[in-house]
Parts: sequence; C-alpha cells; structure tokens
Amino acid sequence: MPINQGYTYRHVIQQPQPGESVCDYLARRFPHSSQALWQQAIEAGEVSLGELRPTPEQPVRAGDILVWSRRGWSEAAVPLSYDLIHEDEQLLVVNKPSGLPTLPGGGFLQHTLLHQVQQQFPAARPLHRLGRGTSGLVLFALSSEAASLLSRTWPQVEKEYWAVAEGLAVEPARAITTPIGPVQHPRLGTIYAASPAGKPAQSYARVLARDEQLQRTLFAVRLGTGRPHQIRIHLAAIGHPLVGDPIYTSGGLPREQDPGLPGEGGYRLHARRLGLRHPQSAEAKEWIASPPAGFLDGFDLAEDDSHE
Repeated sequence: MPINQGYTYRHVIQQPQPGESVCDYLARRFPHSSQALWQQAIEAGEVSLGELRPTPEQPVRAGDILVWSRRGWSEAAVPLSYDLIHEDEQLLVVNKPSGLPTLPGGGFLQHTLLHQVQQQFPAARPLHRLGRGTSGLVLFALSSEAASLLSRTWPQVEKEYWAVAEGLAVEPARAITTPIGPVQHPRLGTIYAASPAGKPAQSYARVLARDEQLQRTLFAVRLGTGRPHQIRIHLAAIGHPLVGDPIYTSGGLPREQDPGLPGEGGYRLHARRLGLRHPQSAEAKEWIASPPAGFLDGFDLAEDDSHE
C-alpha cells in the first residue's frame, strides 16, 4: 500500500504529573498509541523535547515544547471520491461519502476529505466537519474574507440532517435540549455524551417516516447548536439511538458493553441541507444532497414528506 509523507505534530506540555517522563506523558496524553510504541518512537529519534532528543525516561515540565515527527505510514482504505455541489469565488460545497474522514486524525492524513478537496482547490478551508460515518454536505471557504464572515455568523447557517434511528417515535416532532459534555469512556478515557454538567445544546427532530416492520424511525434534525456528535447523542437521549451506532445508546451515554470508537461507522446519518446568506452577495442560498443508496431502505417517504 502507498505510504504517505508523514506529519510533524507540535505540542506544548500541559499539566504533567510530578516527575512524569516523556514516555509516560505521551502514553497518558495520547492513548491512541501504547507506551511501548511511544518508547519505540522516542528511541528512533522521532520525538524531540525543546531542541534535544530525549530519552524515554527524561522528565517533562509544563510549557516544554514536544515535537513528534511521525514517519510516513499506510492509511486505511476509505472512499476517496466526493461530489462537487457548488463552486464560486468564495464558497465550495461538496457531498462527502460515509467512511471518509473530514479532517486529519485517528491515523488519517491524506485519506481525508480536506486533502482530496485541496488537490483541486488548494485554498479551500473547511468551515465545519462531519463525523467519518456521516455522509452529506460540507462547506468550504475559498477566501479568508468568506471564512471570517461565515465563522462569525455560523449559528445563522441552517443545517438539516436525516437520521435512521431505533424504535418507532410517537411524537411527530420535538425539541431536544439535553446538555452535552465529556463523560468517562472505557476505551478512550473521556468522550462527549449526555451530561447534566455539559454545555447547553439544542436540536429539533421531526419524524419523516416510520418502518413498522423493522421498528425504525427516519428523522429530520435541525441544529440550534454545534456540539460534538450532537445528533447521535440527542436522538439517543430521547430513546432513539441511531441504528448501528457503535457508541451511543438510549440516554445519550456510551455503551457499557462492547463500546465502540468515534471513527467507527455503521450508522445512517446524512447532512442533507445547508442554507445561508452568501458572504459576498448576501443572497439566500440553499443546497440539498440526496441520501446515499440504501439510506432510505424500508421507509415509504412521499415527495412532500421531506418538507415542513
């Protein structure tokens, strides 16, 4: 498999434990790699502390600059194509497939939507992100002016998602205001989920169709806030976790048995609609992307059901 060009990560040491070594700090702070793997990276000269190459046992101090020059690696195979929905001098709208990460992370660098888009549009800057398993519309700015304006007015951008959830919803529509914040996760330490101590979050869920045979509901969800994994958490919080969600179960909390990881897919969530005022002309714009093949299997969705 092809090897990517590698990547250099820069990190400022924060709140180390008393006497904590470079290796121990890295294993605690970045648990995606084991302590043994971090020790190998340090001994291979991939890690520097300040201007020097440390030993694995060298203590760290708050404020030290740690640099990891990760060598090239083979990335997991994912769908790399995307559909171009809209292009002008200021904005780019694309339709991302499920399975393709939006941004680098979790072992992905070039196998990301950002990298693929920037091969054709080097100035493109993503204004938001979708989870790896989520398909649908992603908005990019092509100028610093557009990026600045839309970042300031992002709460005014209209975003609608379609989601396939467990159970048959009784209410045709409801507002969801469950707070979202970090909670304990058996594999990751912490993860965002429903939490009374979390930040306020607002979603509005509307039933589009029901699958009586498989006991599923197709929701249209509009976002009032943009918390991590908000739709997955909020639908789970009202007793309708997404079908196939590897993380969240009823109540909006991580599964206790066989908990999954954020990058794992298997669920059906699609960013169907974006609406905004164009940053240059102030003209109202709307883009819609149909769900991928198989997304609506089992649902009898009439043409008018997708609109309020």
